[in-house]
Amino acid sequence: MKYCSTRGGVADLSFVDALLMGLAPDGGLLVPAELPDVTSKLDQWRGLDFISLAQAVIALFVDDIDRPTLDKLIAEAYETFEHPDVIGWQQLDDVDVMELYHGPTLAFKDVALQLLGRLFEHVLGERQQHLNILGATSGDTGGAAIAGVRGQDNIDIFILFPEGKVSPLQELQMTTVADANVHCVAVQGSFDDCQSLMKEIFADLEFKAEFQLGAVNSVNWARVMAQIVYYGYASLRYERAPAFCVPTGNFGNVFAAFLAKEMGFPIDRLLVATNENDILARFFATGEYARGDVHFTLSPAMDIQVASNFERFLYYYFDKDTARLKEFMHAFSSRGHASLDGPPDARFMQATAVTTEQTLTAVKDVHEQFNYVLDPHTAVGYAAAQVFKRNVDAPLVCVATAHPAKFPDAVKQAAANAPANHPALDALVGLPARKEVIPATVEAVKKVIIEHARGFSA
Repeated sequence: MKYCSTRGGVADLSFVDALLMGLAPDGGLLVPAELPDVTSKLDQWRGLDFISLAQAVIALFVDDIDRPTLDKLIAEAYETFEHPDVIGWQQLDDVDVMELYHGPTLAFKDVALQLLGRLFEHVLGERQQHLNILGATSGDTGGAAIAGVRGQDNIDIFILFPEGKVSPLQELQMTTVADANVHCVAVQGSFDDCQSLMKEIFADLEFKAEFQLGAVNSVNWARVMAQIVYYGYASLRYERAPAFCVPTGNFGNVFAAFLAKEMGFPIDRLLVATNENDILARFFATGEYARGDVHFTLSPAMDIQVASNFERFLYYYFDKDTARLKEFMHAFSSRGHASLDGPPDARFMQATAVTTEQTLTAVKDVHEQFNYVLDPHTAVGYAAAQVFKRNVDAPLVCVATAHPAKFPDAVKQAAANAPANHPALDALVGLPARKEVIPATVEAVKKVIIEHARGFSA
């Protein structure tokens, strides 16, 4: 399996090279040169448990780590999850909830980042290299990434997050980690600012090379690769192809579902749920991808106006026409908007935006009717599912992205008597925390890296 950039400037990379590169030097995102077709394997895969299916699917994308080692890394990654089959299920009348939050940091990001940390550790050990990871988080990626690499001698991790705009418990999951290789950086701005700073620094190829920078955000292909598995696994549980309703911010989670369908897993359609930051809902309705003001909501991981993985979707939507893609992305970068000729012909993808009021109502109604608690991000997906289900003749699965205990204030605002706690989070309160607060400038981020990075060739 070889990898290339969505913008055409990089090709013929091995998986390991793609893993370490993260963001391509031409500013694009790395994707497989060809997607595997799994249709002939579905019958034999239907009876597999989650870990066994993960080993089978991921091996299709990784041919430069020997299979026994790869299988071992995958098994070790998912042994850290509380649920015996990694992901959980809850039936709420005519909507099923796929619980992806049973990992160490109680977020769906753990599914990919527990594996990514082990892949990094193995590859860097083999190559005797050091990596300085730079990531940006709107909440969950930071804690999950830190949990995946904390304490590793050959990695330092620098996580940018918007000061005051992640939940208090999400911040504690990052800032209370005492390992010396963990560096938490609070940026005075929005998540989009954090993501923009990260991308600008990666675009400085001299600095990236000097400080051996790598990525853990979903710009890293391995993140998306690992997330394909749970959509494939879920699709094989049903007699009829299900539809997935996915709460979406950076488009990585729903893009993994898109790839699963493209590979041949039985998926009816994908329903994209956004909050008031509705850039994606507007695109699927009109064909215009236009940046707006960031709205800070009860679902902070979705408070995003620039969805980085959207470029990967466009690459396939444009039939891998890198010139057309570059023109579209240049227009968006320079003007803040870019357009198709009309609404996209994305037949199996639909999108809608959900308000804060609808989110709170979803949490309240589900708790009252089913004695089940949704976190505010999952509630966005559930509220959207109620809109979509009138027109969907397929089993409907809402993707649960985080444990409600991570957002107790939002849960209590919706349903005062709903339980919203977890022992792992309760234990963080009162622990010593450390972070460095900086202005939203490239120079400030680089200064932190220069002061704390190890293993670079300066």
